[in-house]
Amino acid sequence: MTIRVVIADDDALLRTGIALILGSADGIEVVGEAADGLQAVELCRAAVPDVVLMDVRMPGIDGVEATRRIVAARPPTRVLVLTTFHHDDYVWGALRAGAAGFLLKRASPERLIDAVQTLAAGESVLDPAVTRDLVTQLVAAGPGRARPGPCDRRLARLTAREREVLRQAAEGYSNAQIAELLLLAESTVKTHLKRILAKIDARDRAQAVAIAYQSGLMASEGDASRERD
Repeated sequence: MTIRVVIADDDALLRTGIALILGSADGIEVVGEAADGLQAVELCRAAVPDVVLMDVRMPGIDGVEATRRIVAARPPTRVLVLTTFHHDDYVWGALRAGAAGFLLKRASPERLIDAVQTLAAGESVLDPAVTRDLVTQLVAAGPGRARPGPCDRRLARLTAREREVLRQAAEGYSNAQIAELLLLAESTVKTHLKRILAKIDARDRAQAVAIAYQSGLMASEGDASRERD
């Protein structure tokens, strides 16, 4: 099955480069390009893509609002946020809006192609460099940055081990890396993640990460780490 992709970025040269990269991969077809958020929303309605590569800083409506509208209109479409910066508040907003992952724009062509294929398969892509910097920002900002609410009650359903697995996932570690860090089998980590998604009513790994941030789970982990140090 061919993966249909829309590229949304106000940099025409970047769009062309990404289109060339994806066009070189078997099973991927770029079905449209958008120069701003509103155009991206309209294009997705017409082209019905499987994956959208979304810049978050665009004129008109930004990539966060565009993501929210695209996911609301057509949940099967998966949005991958492309960001230039490690420290980017837009990434947090895009996760809350329903993005299925994020990746630095300087990622290798192979990594970009793999990310598109991963999203199309229903999984999430979380760039470790961005997630760890995001955790650092949330911890440094203190409890005011987290937004307690229903998310906290959902996290209360998790066991201690499930909370630890979610923390590691939120820091951008893969299942294999989490297994190594926690001395578990990778199949066990996958089982924990499935249970976590069910318990906190998360659509996918990216939404679970957003809930972890929103609940203050990551900030509390940062405080605990400083106490251990």
